[in-house]
Amino acid sequence: MEEKQKFQHKKSLGQHFLTSDVVPSWMCDAAEITSGDLVLEIGPGTGILTKELLNRGATVLALEADLRAIAILQEEFSTEIEHGNLILTHCDVRTLDLASIPEIVGTPFKVVANIPYYLSGLLFRMFLESAIQPTDLVYLVQKEVAKRATNTISKGEKESLLSLSVNVYGTASYVKTVSRGHFNPPPKVDSGIIAIRNIGKHNFKNIGESLFFNTLHLGFGQKRKQLLGNLTKQYDRNLLINIFSTIGLSASVRAEDVPLDMWLTLVTELTPHS
Repeated sequence: MEEKQKFQHKKSLGQHFLTSDVVPSWMCDAAEITSGDLVLEIGPGTGILTKELLNRGATVLALEADLRAIAILQEEFSTEIEHGNLILTHCDVRTLDLASIPEIVGTPFKVVANIPYYLSGLLFRMFLESAIQPTDLVYLVQKEVAKRATNTISKGEKESLLSLSVNVYGTASYVKTVSRGHFNPPPKVDSGIIAIRNIGKHNFKNIGESLFFNTLHLGFGQKRKQLLGNLTKQYDRNLLINIFSTIGLSASVRAEDVPLDMWLTLVTELTPHS
């Protein structure tokens, strides 16, 4: 299509369009897309991932900020739009209220998207912390971010604020590296597919989300300092020493060496004192 060939990326939107059919296939496999799934796609661009989602029988809710892309998608998928298999919405995801999308309120859905690198943090938080959560989330992001989000002590690696913030809501896994040659224009770094499954708020039945994240940020406040020392900015040192001893945490441990289950236990113990 001549119009599609003339479609130029916008740096302001962080656009790097997929040019390979194999990557959308990897992403749909990671999300275990089957016929009848409801999928939210962010930034479909020229529609290469959209096409694979539709081919697998999913109903796709596509959110696109670029009106040029909207025009191409409307022409490319006119039949699917007419039949209600593809619902296109022009919006800026940064200001989106998920409750404004009636199709996903009270209905299981998945999120599958090739997202701009600069929106990675925002889009992790948007769908994991929201009251309206997907069951599964698959992102194509910067490889370094995907790795950091899936590194855990259970795999012999260090934890990070990102890995703990992601895994507290679901089970994150690094699926596959995607080389920069699969994009136009090619980004300066390779990408990675991350899948987060079984998303929910089961870890927050007995503790508050805000306290958990406040404690995380406090604990990682000065990375080279011991966890106990970082927490003394808010809690009495003797109280912390007692709690650490009770739950089996070394007084010299650093935040990056504490697994998620121990963070949850620590926050549970801190709750009466917060």
